[in-house]
Parts: sequence; structure tokens; C-alpha cells
Amino acid sequence: MALSFCGNDNGINAYTVKEGVLNNGCFVDALNLVPHVFLLFITFPILFIGWGSQSSKVQIHHNTWLHFPGHNLRWILTFSLLFVHVCEFAEGIVSNKMMETNHLHLFMPAFMGFVAATTSVVYYHNIETSNFPKLLLVLFIYWVLAFITKSIKLWKFAEYHVGPQHLRFCITALLVLLYGLLMAVEINVIRVRKYVFFANPQKVKPPEDLQDLGVRFLQPFVNLLSKATYWWMNPLIMGAHKRPIELKKIGKLPIAMRALTNYLRLKDAYEDQRTAEDPDRAPSIWRSMYRAFGRPILLSSTFRYLADLLGFAGPLCISGIVKYLKTDDEVATPDKIKETYFGVYFMSSTELLQNTSVLAVLLFLALILQRTFLQASYYVTIETGINLRGALLAMIYNKILRLSTSNMSMGEMTLGQINNLVAIETNQLMWFLFLCPNLWAMPVQIVMGVILLYYLLGWSALVGASVIVLLAPVQYLIATKLADTQKSSLEHSTDRLKKTSEILKGIKLLKLYAWENIFCDSVEDTRGKELTSLKTFAFYTSMSIFMNAAIPIAAVLATFVMHHFLNKSGPSPSEAFAALALFHILVTPLFLLSTVVRFAVKALVSVQKLGEFLQSDEIEDDSWRNGDMTVSFEAGKKHPGMTKAINRKQPMRYQMDNYEQPTRRQMRPTETEDVAVKVSNGFFTWGNNLSTLSDINIRIPTGQLTMIVGQVGCGKSSLLLAMLGEMQTIDGRVHWSNKNRYSVAYATQKSWLLNATVEENITFGSPFNKQRYKAMIDACSLQPDIDLLPFGDQTEIGERGINLSGGQRQRICVARALYQNTNIVFLDDPFSALDIHLSDHLMQEGILKLLQDDKRTVVLVTHKLQYLTHADWIIAMKDGSVLREGTLKDIQNHDVELYDHWKTLMNRHDHELEKDIQQDSQTTLERKTLRRAFYSRETKNQIDDEDEEEEEEEEDDDNMSTTTNRRSKIPWRVCWCYLSSGGFFMVFLMVSSKLLKHSVIVAIDYWLALWTSSKTSQSTGGGTAPTNETSTVYGGNSTQPTPATMEDEDSYYLPVFIILCAAGITLCLITSLTVEFLGLSAATNLHHNLLNKIIHAPIRFFDITPLGQILNRFSADTNIIDQHIPPTLESLTRSTLLCLSAIGVISIITPAFLIALVPLAVAFYFIQKYFRVASKDLQDLDDSTQLPLLCHFSETAEGLTTIRAFRHEARFKQRMLELTDTNNTAYLFLSAANRWLEVRTDYLGAVIVLTAAGASIWSSLYNLPRGGLVGLGLTYALTVTNYLNWVVRNLADLEVQMAAVKKVNSFLGTESENYEGSMGASQVPENWPQEGEIKIQDLCVRYDPMLKPVLKHVNAYIEPGQKVGICGRTGSGKSSLSLAFFNMVDIFEGKIVIDGIDICKLPLQTLRSRLSIILQDPVLFSGSIRFNLDPERTCTDDRLWEALEIAQLKNMVKALPGGLDAVVTEGGENFSVGQRQLFCLARAFVRKSSILIMDEATASIDMATENILQKVVMTAFADRTVVTIAHHVSSILEAEQVLVFSSGILVESDSGPNLLAQEESLFSVLVRTHK
Repeated sequence: MALSFCGNDNGINAYTVKEGVLNNGCFVDALNLVPHVFLLFITFPILFIGWGSQSSKVQIHHNTWLHFPGHNLRWILTFSLLFVHVCEFAEGIVSNKMMETNHLHLFMPAFMGFVAATTSVVYYHNIETSNFPKLLLVLFIYWVLAFITKSIKLWKFAEYHVGPQHLRFCITALLVLLYGLLMAVEINVIRVRKYVFFANPQKVKPPEDLQDLGVRFLQPFVNLLSKATYWWMNPLIMGAHKRPIELKKIGKLPIAMRALTNYLRLKDAYEDQRTAEDPDRAPSIWRSMYRAFGRPILLSSTFRYLADLLGFAGPLCISGIVKYLKTDDEVATPDKIKETYFGVYFMSSTELLQNTSVLAVLLFLALILQRTFLQASYYVTIETGINLRGALLAMIYNKILRLSTSNMSMGEMTLGQINNLVAIETNQLMWFLFLCPNLWAMPVQIVMGVILLYYLLGWSALVGASVIVLLAPVQYLIATKLADTQKSSLEHSTDRLKKTSEILKGIKLLKLYAWENIFCDSVEDTRGKELTSLKTFAFYTSMSIFMNAAIPIAAVLATFVMHHFLNKSGPSPSEAFAALALFHILVTPLFLLSTVVRFAVKALVSVQKLGEFLQSDEIEDDSWRNGDMTVSFEAGKKHPGMTKAINRKQPMRYQMDNYEQPTRRQMRPTETEDVAVKVSNGFFTWGNNLSTLSDINIRIPTGQLTMIVGQVGCGKSSLLLAMLGEMQTIDGRVHWSNKNRYSVAYATQKSWLLNATVEENITFGSPFNKQRYKAMIDACSLQPDIDLLPFGDQTEIGERGINLSGGQRQRICVARALYQNTNIVFLDDPFSALDIHLSDHLMQEGILKLLQDDKRTVVLVTHKLQYLTHADWIIAMKDGSVLREGTLKDIQNHDVELYDHWKTLMNRHDHELEKDIQQDSQTTLERKTLRRAFYSRETKNQIDDEDEEEEEEEEDDDNMSTTTNRRSKIPWRVCWCYLSSGGFFMVFLMVSSKLLKHSVIVAIDYWLALWTSSKTSQSTGGGTAPTNETSTVYGGNSTQPTPATMEDEDSYYLPVFIILCAAGITLCLITSLTVEFLGLSAATNLHHNLLNKIIHAPIRFFDITPLGQILNRFSADTNIIDQHIPPTLESLTRSTLLCLSAIGVISIITPAFLIALVPLAVAFYFIQKYFRVASKDLQDLDDSTQLPLLCHFSETAEGLTTIRAFRHEARFKQRMLELTDTNNTAYLFLSAANRWLEVRTDYLGAVIVLTAAGASIWSSLYNLPRGGLVGLGLTYALTVTNYLNWVVRNLADLEVQMAAVKKVNSFLGTESENYEGSMGASQVPENWPQEGEIKIQDLCVRYDPMLKPVLKHVNAYIEPGQKVGICGRTGSGKSSLSLAFFNMVDIFEGKIVIDGIDICKLPLQTLRSRLSIILQDPVLFSGSIRFNLDPERTCTDDRLWEALEIAQLKNMVKALPGGLDAVVTEGGENFSVGQRQLFCLARAFVRKSSILIMDEATASIDMATENILQKVVMTAFADRTVVTIAHHVSSILEAEQVLVFSSGILVESDSGPNLLAQEESLFSVLVRTHK
């Protein structure tokens, strides 16, 4: 009977019970089986019935339900129990080998125990999710029974003097302890939940988060196993394949992670440091961060330490396996004294660890645990970092809302600084938190590593370690250098972007003047500087990569060479490969340490900036916020005790401030009823203690219209702000009558819009009332503008939306102030950006009608004195104090001088009025530009859609899997395009050097294996001679003479080893350089081609492509191509090759491994496929939710005064919290997905190690590999675990980054204009066109082959020197004709002949440089005036001055500093629109061309200047042909020839007077309507 439960050894009757039943060891073991079997019998039916009925049970929100008390402890104990069972099983089997026959009772109970423990946890989980605690009794009984049976066994051991020196005794004791603890956990559940033995069981509700179905982030609520492996993420990540992950899918944040919760925690910690004794002391941010978030960081560090310690198990196990592989086979010799009791063998603890199979399993478990702890540590820090960021953002935001206005306007706090705080400093701190456990974990790891190395190799190990440590500062140096070069390249790239955006804004002009190439070169010039700093950047990056790869090689080299000289012999294989693995472990912390130190330094700076910001001045606390009548100077001081108004009991309600939204209060009879606001004896300052406003005594009458007038800069706006409490009070007080100061509708001078729809901007948080809304829109004449917008009043405007012009923005702001239901309305110069018609309409319809009817108190600051007649009360200001106050009549009677002064001003206004009416108003111009923008954009969108559809059709037939395939494919085509733009030679160099490098690294390790194995095979003597024979196959030199002594052997191996190491190090340098410089040349070429393509694209391209989109290609996408793709590519190739070479090495050493490789590869394929898709979606979500958050901050900082006047702080805080939470959710999910991936790839890696170890142990039974080679295989298997997840992560990143290449590529496909022409530039006469004679023959023009023609069959003849006018209604094709002269549009029929040459045959450069044109919108470039007039630098100064004189600019330019070299800012902002237009004229005069085309050139010039111009043009251009495209028909009444167009057809052509004479001609109709 080969398998008997109690064994069948000779001479022993295993079944006797003479000495008593319990003294038979076998019986005790059988007794131990009982509880396990009992549990399995009872639970299986319950589980099956439960699972069967599961579908009928109403599923609650998730199966992550309630946790019974002691939940985590139970899981931990069960896992320990499983581990101990495995040990018991292993011990049983190994002991069993020592016996003559099989003793099943040694390992059978252990196996059953393992099964039972697994069942117990499955059973528990199911009971917990269905919340049915009564069934837990089964488990309770099981723990009690198991505890009793194990105790009996332990007691018997003790009786027979089996002590702790025997392994089985220790294991049994541990099991007793664990069962006891589990019993205690079970009793605790009964105590808390009272589900049995008690009359009233406790009713439990799930946590608040889980009742809310919106919470999808389950990490805090799932069980321990799911927490550790992120199992709950599976549906999300797998589902991403079928449909993209959207914001809805990721839901809300759990309450504990919301920004508000964390803000309250951080704020409490911050404010607690303000003591009563020292209220002004600045609280330390570090300390408050530690108080609020210290605990999770400590937890994470604990995980980290555990993981690091377990990490060292790898090398030790490898050394054990290699060491004992040979000794295993020698069967236990009979002369060993057998320690037998109960007739079975008891082994000592060390003996078990000498079994290779046990070591392999231990290695596997250690790896799994180590990886789980490491990921847990990462996750905890990341979650804490995200919480911290949310808290800091809320803190910064609250501070922004309380910043004193003077801070903002006096430039102590610029918008840029605030944006940096939000975008950069908070992220720096978050990253610091992510990395900070490394700060204290790494030194420990390094010290431990060095100690172990010393234990393995003695002194020579310290040499290798010192190489690593000494090179760490170099790493740090490189890291700081990198940061510096990045800064400088950033400066250059902002400069380049500025130039590029200028070019794109003025592209029409550049093309018409044939100046593209000059400007293109200036961008290329800046790009050159940028590339220089990028070269430095690339160099340092490659150095850093090189150090990372070369340090371990150098360390290994130093160690083994030293070892050779010290010990006169090489190390044994077990030592050598353990050391190799340790060096690999040591490099990572040292490489990271430099990064961590850099981040720590950055974090210190960030905290300092944050501290300064949080300590900056705040606005005074206005007590009238809460209805007090007066504000005195004293009340403004801070009350130290007042800061903590937060109710601790309910931190969950959004109690960020304790005031309500504005309401209209009942009128209360008070003594100041007729006065809404009264300022008495006020002195106000903007914070520098010089009073800006002094001695202010005014009253604002209730329900009346008060106007504040005065010169520019006399303090009108400041007076409004002082009343709103934005200025610092030096003396005096502001009284608000009781019902008024809750909310003031306030429209600032500089209009401020939200990033929201037009409707949201106007209602601004008030309830929507259709009638009222309509009235406001009419009053502000917004309807025509809204009609132009693509989605009406639901169109997004603001920074990210559509750009409106100044006037349109200002009208929306005024509409917002009028719409609010408040008693008081403050309007600060609402007419400044409006033309006369609109201002009148606004005054009559809006201010007088709407507000007066409502009896609202209106305060209006204005320069338009003609409205003074409407005012009920006038306040005239001068130099910061009140000059006069009273009604217009009072002033007329008392201050005649002032009244007369006003009168003269008013007359001047009337003149302007007349002139204004003749001129087509500015508003129509604004609307026109808006209309053009949209018309072109819509057609573009149609074309785009068509393109996309075509692409999709090509991709795949229309079936279900289209989306899945499209989304999981790697964009090979784009990658190839990227590589090929880097140059084929570089690609070849990169590939070959990479392959060489990895082969050399493998060769080094292989050689080391041969060298060390040669020792063992000799030292073991003749016994293992055959191994030497078989292994020579591996050596590749079968005729190897056995060297006589060890010395010769070493002198044969050592030089080769040194040469290989040197080669490896140089190859590392070469590869790291080639990748970076391949990236650089790709970036250079891509940007160069992109710039050239875009600058030479036809004008139509710019009409249909939004400017922002083109600029994005030059900013974000170019930046990714420049800086992000090369390192990702490097990392990807390196980790992939490392994994492949490792797998190759293992397969060659132990071919059996290949069988296991297939399922592993399949698993890996699916993991990466799912992850890449999900990661891409989550990254997009993270990016798209970050932008609104940053925008909200900058918006708030810009609109502070408005928000505070409206008293809308609470609403904006709420919005900020929502945006922060949304962004944090996306980021949390992204990092959880990364953890999901890493846990899975790490487990795969562990399985690879296990299979590799198993395969080599199995092969060693057939005497296959030498010890050294086994060590090599296992060391490589260990590296795989580190690099598998990098392969996937880098692949996913590269995919996202390749999108940038794809976008750039899509622009590279645009058609260029045909620059050549059919005749060469040399054939064109030098002075062509001399005469200026123009023949237009049957001309048909369209913008694009897909569009309708804009000009149809036009025939005309213009004589040399004739002055021609062209007119027609909007959209009749006037401007298209002017473009046709320059061949800017598609002339598909007919021709234009100038001086006998058909312009379509000319090279574009020649044609455009010989004609000149003045456009309707003036474009100036930043630079000097000289550069703007003559970028080619061909003219003399005299000629430039002459041109300026003609354009009436000479005197003005003379007065500027630098004259012709005076500075022009971006877009010419430092000149008025009129002046800019005159510069454009001068520009046309500089070019002495015989044909001048003026396209509505005088639209933005006042009448007087325009008349001068007309005269100048007639004189200066007397002998030249001038074609004027008229905006006001009045300007071409005298023209010698007038061409009138109507919808693309030439209707009339004759001289001006002749056409006027015909009553019914279209020309006379136009003239009549325009008058």
C-alpha cells in the first residue's frame, strides 16, 4: 500500500493506540482534518443556493457593500493563514521525502486547511455583500474547532519535547495564534452587530457615498483583495474598448476626497497655528500640511519600507537556488541522525530553506507581496497628493476672493503670478508628496543593499557601491542643468510663438506685399536659437539616460575586478548573481534620488511663494455685509477670534461663508431714506498711504440717476470702488441705507466676461426671465450680434470661446448689470467702446427707460457730456476730490465757468455726431468681421466632416468592431512618418546601436556566468566531471583545455570581461545620444516643413482654419515633438529590448520555459490592449478638465471687483470646488488605471520568475545548465518584472504623443500656392507695370473649387492713370476683385492683363511685389516703424520720411523717441486705429508702384483726416492708376470711372457724375441710402 494515511514503515504499526488515542501522532493529524471538512460541507451548499438566487435579490448600488467590523484585519489574518498553510504543506512534503514510505498525514491536513481558509474568505465576502450576518455563525464554529484541534496538537508536541528548534512546532504555534485571533474577530462582529444572542440586532446603513449613485470611485469601499489588485476597475477599463470613457462614467468623488473636505482640514490646521498671544505670526504651511495629511503619508512610507525589504528577498533566493541546485540530488544520507518522534521525521527550520523548490515558491510570494505593497504605497501618496492639491486650490481661491484690489492694480500680485500659483506651485507640491516617501525610504534601501553586498562579496562590494554613490551627485548636477536649459528654451519658444502668431494674424498683408519669406526667416532665426538650447537639453537628457544605463555596468566591473585582485579568485555563481541583482536594485533609488531632491528644492520654493501669497493684504471686512449701518475705520481690523466661523458639526454643507445670496429687502423707514449711499469726510487710498481720493463728502439720492463726470484720471472709477469698499479707508465712513447694500449691479470700464454662453453671462446666476432678458438685449442692441453667432445666445464666449470685439463685450457687461434685480446699479463709463448710435440707444432705452421705471438708484460715470441733461444729480470731480455736486440747474446758477466749459465740449460732441452719421459706424465693421469669421468657418467644418467620413470608410467596413479596432490600433503610419522625418541614417544608427548595446550587455552577464561556473565545476572535483563536458556546448569553445590552475583561468576570463564592459559603456553613450538627436532632427524638419507649408498656403486656408488651431500646432504640438517624444521613445525601446533579451536568455538556458511563455504572452497582449485605450481616454479627460479650472481662476482674478460688488463669492467658490473635483476625479482614475496596469504586469513578471525558476530546477534534474547560467536566467527574470509595465506605459504615452505628429502631418498635406508661374522672373521687364493699364476679360473668380463663383464674367478696361471707384452692397464681390489683381483667389476663367502681361503667368513673388494695396483692417507688426514700412530694407530714409509726410504722420513720428526706429508694440497697440491706418497708407506710398488699390481703406479714420487723404491720393498719385473700393459711396462720387457690382456681376460702369444723373441707377440708389 504505497499511499497510506499513516505511512507503512517497517517495524512500526502506525495504527496502534496502546499509549492512548491522542498519543498517536497520526490520529491527532486526522483530528485536524475534521474542522476543515466540516466547513467545506456546510458552506458549499449555502454558496450554491446563494449564487443561484443572487439574480432575484435586488442588487444594491455595488457589490462593495458594508464592511462588518474588523473587515481589513480579517483579510490580513486570512492571508497570513494561507501563507502558513503553504509553509506547513511544504514542510510536510519535504519531511515525507525523508521517510521510507509516504505519510499522507504529514501534508494532507495542510492542503485541506488551505482549501478551507480560501473557502472561508469567499464565503465571508458573499455574506458581507448580501449583508446577512446570521450565516457568520458557521465561520465562528469553524474557528473554534480549528483552534481546539490545533491546540491539542501543540500540547502533544510540548509533552514529547518537540521544541521551537523544530519547524513543525513553530508552524503549529503560529496556526493556533491565527485561529485564536480570527475567533476574536468573529466575537467582535457579534458584539458590534448583535446579530445573534441579542434581542435587537443593529440596523446598519451603507456609507453616505454609496447611497449616492454618482460615486464611481470605489477604492475606499471595496474589500482588501480588490483594493490591492484594483479589481473594481476592470469593468471601466474593459468597457473603454466599446465606448470611450466620458465624465459621466467616472462620476463624482467620494466625500472624503472632495476639495471642500480637504480644504476644511487644511484650513483648520493652518488657523490653529494662529495663537491668541501672537495673532500676526505667519502659520507654517509645512506644519499645517503635516497635520492635515501626515497620517496617510506615514502609512504609505510603511508600505514602502515593507516593499523595499521584500525586494531584497529576490537576490537572496537566487543565491540560494544556485547554491543548492547541485546538493539537492544527494539523497539524505542514512548516517544523519533522524529526529523522529511519533515515528515521523521532524526537520529544523534551516533545512527547509535549502530546498530549491521551496525557495522558488518563496521568491514568487515575496515578489507578489513586494509589488502589492509598492503599488499600495504609490496609490496612497497619489491620493493624498490629489487631496492636498484640492485643498490648496480652495485655499488660494478663497484668498483671491479676499485680495485687496490695490494688490492687483499696484502690481504686487499679477495675474501671471496667480496663474502660476494655481498651475505650477500646487502641482509642484502634489508631485513632491508623490515622491516624498522616497526621501526616507531610499537611504534605508541603499544602506541595506550595501550591507547585503558586503555579506556576499566582502570588501570588493564596497568598491562597486562607492562607484554608484559617487556618481549620484553628477546625476543631480545633470538634473539641475536640465531644468535651466528647459527655461531658456521656453523663453525662445514663447518668442517664436509671438512671431508666428503675428505672421498668422497679418498673413493676408504679407501675401499681398510678397513679404512671407522675410517674416518666415525671422521665425526660423528664433527657432534656430530655440534648437540650440534644445540641443543642450538633448545632450543633458542623453547624459542622464547614459548614466542610468552605465552605472550598473561600471559598478559590476569595479566589483569583480577588485574581487579578483583581493581574493585571487572570482566569486562563486551564487554570490556573483545575487550581487548582480543587488546592483540592479541599487541603481533605481540613486537615479530617482536626484529627481526627488530636485523636487524637494522646488517644493520649498513653492511653499515660500504660497506663504507670501496667503499673507498678502486682504480687503477690509465690510460689516455692512451683515446689515450694520456704518463702517468705521476700526471695524476693518481683523478679529483674531472671528476667523473660525465654520461649524464643526456639519462640515459637509458648503458653509464657506455665512452670508446669503442677494435678496431684495423690504423698505424700512429710516432717517436716510432718500439717500442710498452717503460718504462723509472720506479719505481713500490704493494701499500706498497716499490718499487717491481726499475729502469726499457726497450723497447718492435713492431711485435717481446720478452722473459722475470729470477729466480722465481724476478718480471717477476710484470713487465707485471706494463706495463698494474696494479701497483702503484712511478716514471717514461710507453709509449705506439699510436695504441697499446686499448686492450692487456693477459694470466695469474694462469689460469682463465669463467663459460661458451669452445667456449665462447676462443672467449671471439670477433666475432666467424671458421678457426681462429680451428687453435687456434690445436695450443694448445685442440682437444683431447674437444672430451672427453660430449658436445664438447659447454660444460660448470668453477666453476659450469666440472672440468678440470690445464694443460687443462691453454691451454684454452693461446688459448683465441691467438684468440683475438690485436696488443700485453702478455703471462705469459704459459708452467708452460704443459708437454714437448705440450709446444713444442704450441711454434712452436702457438706462432711462428700464432703470428709471424700476425706480432703481443708478450711478453713471461718463465722458459724454451731452447726457448731463438727463441726470437728476451730478457729481463733478477733479484730481481726486469733488469739485461740484448738485443738479444741472444748481451748477448752471452757481458755477457758470464750469457750465460754459461743458457747453463748448458738448458742441464739439455734436460735430462729432454729424461726422459719425456719415461714416459707416464702427459697430457694423465689428459685425462684418464676425460674420466673415463664421461664414468661412462653417464651410471649413463641412469640408472637415467630409474628410473624416472618407477616412472612416477607408479604415474598415462598417461593422461593430470598427470602433474597437480603430481605438486599439497603434498608429504605425504616424510613427513611421516621425522616424523618417528624423532621417534614415539616424534611424539606422539608432536601431543598430540599440541592438548592439543590448547584445553586449547580455554578453557581459553571460561571460560572468561562464567565469563563475568554471570555478564550481573544478572545485567540486571529479565527481561532476560530466557537467563540464555538457556545458562546453554553452561556452562555444568545445576544445577548451582545462587550465592547470585557477590563476590562468582568471587571466583568461578577466581581460575579456573588462573589454566587454568597456564596450557596453561606450555603446550606452552612443545609443542615448542617437535617440535624442534623432528626435531633434525630426523636430527640426517637422517644424521647418510646417512653417513653410502654412506660410505658403493659399489665403483660403486661413479663412477656413481657425487661428487658434494653427497656433496650437506651433505651440502645444511642436512642444510635444521637441521635448516629450524623444525620451518616451528612448524609454520604450530600452524597456522592450530589455524584456525581449531577458526572455531570450531564459529560453535559451531552459527551453522548457517557452511552453509557459505562450499563455503569458496572450495575457500581456490583452492587458496592454485594454489599458492603452482606457489610459488615452482618461488622459484626455484629465487635460480637458484642467483647462476650465485654470480659466476659472484667471477669470476670477480679473473680475474680482465685479464678483464682490455683486456679492457672488459663494457661487464662484461653489463653481471652483466643482471644477476642482471634476479634474481631481479624472486624475485619480488615471493614476488608479496606472496602478491597475502595474499590479497586473508585476504579477505577470512574478509568474515569469516562478516559471523560470521551476524550469531551471526541473532541468537540473537532467544535469542541463550550470549553476552560473541558472543564476543568469533568474537575474534576468527579475529585471523583467521591473520593465514590463514600462513597456505598456510608454506605449500608451507614445500613442498620445504621436497624435501631435498626426496633427502636424495633416497640415503638411495642404496645397501650396503656385509660386512659379509660366514665365521666369527674368522675362518680366524691370519696370513693369510702367503704364498701369488694366484689362479685365470675362473674369470668373471663386475661393475654392468646391464653392460657387464670387465674380461672374466681369469685363472692364481701366486706362493708365485713371482713378476708379468700385462699390456695391456687402458681399457683392468688391473685395474679391481686389484679391484677384494679386492672384490670391482661384481665377478659373478669363484673365486680367496688366500692361500686356497676363498676371496668371507671372511668378507670384514678382506680381505681388510690383503692385501695392491698402487693406481695410490696419496691420502693424512688432518691431520698429522702419521695419513696418520697409521690412526688406531697400529704401533710403528720405523716401520713408516722404511717405510719412504724405500720410500726415511726419510730425508725430518725429516726436517719438528714436524717430524711424521707434518701437511698435504687438499689433501696433501703442497707436490709435486711425494712426495705424495712416501707417498702412505710408507703407503703400513707400512702394512706388504705378497701380494702387485701396480696399475700404478709410473706414476707421475720422472725416477730417479722410479728406486730407483723398487730396493726397489725387496729388501724389496723379499719374498712377488708383482703384478705390468704397465703403462710403460719398468718397467716389468724383471718380472718372465707377464699377458697380451686385452679387458678383458687374452691373454698371461709367463715370461717377454720369451714373448719378440716372435716377434709377443702382449707384444713385446706394448714394441715397448711405446719406
